[in-house]
Amino acid sequence: MASRVLFSSKLTFPANPPRETSIAPFSPSRNVLSFSFRSSVDRFAMRIRPLVKAASFAPTIAEADGSRDEARRRKKLAVFVSGGGSNFKKIHEGCIGGSVKGDIVLLVTNKKDCGGAEYARSNGIPVLVFPKPQRESSDGISPAELVDVLREYGVDFVLLAGYLKLIPVELVKAFPKRILNIHPALLPAFGGKGLYGMRVHKAVLASGARYSGPTIHFVDEEYDTGRILAQSAVRVIANDTPEELAKRVLHEEHKLYVEVVAAICEERIEWREDGVPLIQSKDNHDEYY
Repeated sequence: MASRVLFSSKLTFPANPPRETSIAPFSPSRNVLSFSFRSSVDRFAMRIRPLVKAASFAPTIAEADGSRDEARRRKKLAVFVSGGGSNFKKIHEGCIGGSVKGDIVLLVTNKKDCGGAEYARSNGIPVLVFPKPQRESSDGISPAELVDVLREYGVDFVLLAGYLKLIPVELVKAFPKRILNIHPALLPAFGGKGLYGMRVHKAVLASGARYSGPTIHFVDEEYDTGRILAQSAVRVIANDTPEELAKRVLHEEHKLYVEVVAAICEERIEWREDGVPLIQSKDNHDEYY
């Protein structure tokens, strides 16, 4: 049994102008670039319009010749993975199927032969290895150069989907409120350095917690401490194993991440006056989750 709680709003993200850089653009023909659960749920909505300081944001819809160019523009996404990339695949499917108004233009990975990288290459998505493995002779690119590459691709949002490296400070500063991560437990519990994958589910079971589930949060300069954007609760069964719990949480991750990415691509994120991000309902703009 799973129950979902989403939190969101509407944001303005100015486009970052491209920088001159010595790094050659990545070509899809040389792909080298490649981190989630839910069932029937009772969703609750809060009518919190008075709490949302929407006036603090510049208009996001540019009216020109009767068109809403900025709001309708498909967003460009970069996804970071370290493993199989099942969330990455679901988001890509959402982009292809139309539920997500965006396109994955770049995959970043620290493991060039991981499943996520192979999927990217097979789907014509450029793959960038960052950081380079220490055993390789080449120095790789610096964090500043990584930022330059993302800007060259015109990336609007960065999505971490099982990426096991700490995001460089330079990247966090270059993309404020535009980097998301998904964690397989209900933060702020069971998060932080060293808590990832099966370690998280073992910790949940050992604690005796009755619920777990994925959390999607904005990324700051530490592990799993950024503002929470969405969560989905998954009941822990009395005789659960870490593997069984992980399977149910991952199922919920796949649904939640796609919904949240759809919301950010439609600019349905608003920030409450106390700094809490909220997701605006697609059907009722006075309703937030």
